[in-house]
Amino acid sequence: MTDPKHVAPTLVQALRDLSSRTERGFVFVRTDGTERHVPFAELVTLAEQRAADLHARGLRKGDRVAIAVPDPDEFVLSFLGAVMGGIVPVPISPQLTFKNIEGYHDTVAHIANAAGASLLLTTQSTRQYVDPVVPRAPSLRGVVTVDELGREAHPRVDVAVTPDDVAFLQFTSGSTSRPKGVMVTHRNLAWNSESFMIHGLQKDSSFDKGVSWLPLYHDMGLIGFVIGPVFTDIPVVFLPTASFVRNPRIWLDKVHQHRGTITYAPNFAYALVSKRVKEKDVADLDLSCLRRTGCGAEPIQARTLREFAEKLRPAKFDPRSFLPSYGMAEATLAVTFVPVDTGVRADSVERAGLEQGKAEAAKPDAPDGAAQELVNCGRSFPEHAIAVVDENDVRLGDRQVGQIITTGPSICAGYYQEPELTAAAFRRRAEDGRTWLYTGDLGYTVNGEVFICGRLKDMIIVRGRNFYPSDIEWLVSEMPGVRRGNVVAFGVDVNGEEHLVIAAEAFAAEAQGLQASIAQVVLEGFSLAPHEVVIVPQGTLPRTSSGKPQRRKTRDLYLSGTLPRARSVHDAGAKGEESAASA
Repeated sequence: MTDPKHVAPTLVQALRDLSSRTERGFVFVRTDGTERHVPFAELVTLAEQRAADLHARGLRKGDRVAIAVPDPDEFVLSFLGAVMGGIVPVPISPQLTFKNIEGYHDTVAHIANAAGASLLLTTQSTRQYVDPVVPRAPSLRGVVTVDELGREAHPRVDVAVTPDDVAFLQFTSGSTSRPKGVMVTHRNLAWNSESFMIHGLQKDSSFDKGVSWLPLYHDMGLIGFVIGPVFTDIPVVFLPTASFVRNPRIWLDKVHQHRGTITYAPNFAYALVSKRVKEKDVADLDLSCLRRTGCGAEPIQARTLREFAEKLRPAKFDPRSFLPSYGMAEATLAVTFVPVDTGVRADSVERAGLEQGKAEAAKPDAPDGAAQELVNCGRSFPEHAIAVVDENDVRLGDRQVGQIITTGPSICAGYYQEPELTAAAFRRRAEDGRTWLYTGDLGYTVNGEVFICGRLKDMIIVRGRNFYPSDIEWLVSEMPGVRRGNVVAFGVDVNGEEHLVIAAEAFAAEAQGLQASIAQVVLEGFSLAPHEVVIVPQGTLPRTSSGKPQRRKTRDLYLSGTLPRARSVHDAGAKGEESAASA
């Protein structure tokens, strides 16, 4: 396979190419509001020092090092340091409290063991959350805090790194209880960086600047705003994720202050801004600098982006900057982008047809509830391709719903030491001899552009009708009293037939009324009566490290009787009273 045309063949070479950049670089905003500017030249020097330190501790090329570090600057330096030394970093979400600590220990132990990590890097403040894992991970030689790195001078290491070497292991978000380590090679990173930075964003290194609060242990934050910019010489401002969650306006403030031109976020973040940022706070902002405002990582709702654009219209936000996209870790990051400056384009389809696997355009005069709006996520990049297949692996035509598959040099090498799972997801097709990634996502194409419907394994089938959980979740999330974005819909077997169950977070005092009203809204919107509606205490629905709902884990908790309940409430859709714990 050839190397990409416009970027270095490895991340190591891309870093070394920046060693003369003494003014441009990364800015790290701390939780107290102060900022640390690290020019690219210094970034390279500090990364090399950490590479030398890791080698002095006995790590060698190909060894794995787990990184559970909450501070963006320390994470980036540690990650790049490992890469410079030919060591394979394994990002892990950091824990900041003792809440659900046992589950966190299980996750870290699983990842450390699955990766065969030799060392675990963390900070002094978070060490207490990972130390108990060491006895459960035999490969770990111990835990090292980032402030211990670089204390002593060590000879510079010069490790030969090739495009086919694994650059890092990206463990999937974990919608199942068993996260899998995606093997991302340097070639994958180079190709995908060229694809989304050059062909997708159409970056201009003379003036572009990224602004991101995205978690760096997740592919969109790490590859989208660390690795892609390193390959293409783009400065970036990094905000702590927790700072954004506490005060969404800080995202907008830093775009305004630093004149950011590129930013990205999942759908929920745009909804959060629309809900929590006050009109008086918008008046002082100038967001006319934003020329690429991306959205991905979870189902995209056109309405959410329109509300965001309307809220920020006084700040001169240009809705044409919206850039919906589709991607996944197994494809490095990005799979499809819409053309720049086209904004949000949605397809209105007949809901009844969609339930039967056909995305037929809705009539303009369709009654309320009869149409479903899906966002155009664009087309694949040069040297890549995308298709839709049915359950028999036969290619489908336009507006036929099936599993999305994709191929190209961004498709990763498989799952680390998981041959059976790799064989199931990465398959060579006889028609072209290429390896295609079977994404597990459902969607359809129109003239080469893709529209996402949901996940194959999460789809709910009731009496021959197909229901996509994200559609139901979105409808319920819009209801008063329900925590927006904190709804999970899933199917359960009842006497041999599949039925719908909905779990929604809300205040305990509102539980009883909400249960009936949610059932009614779903009945009206989908002509589907839920088997049960469960109101759970706020903050108790299981979610992945990137914030996505864990449908299968929620379903498992429900079936085992351990799903928390806000209070004892009457379920009109089930027989009798449902006993529940108090919130």
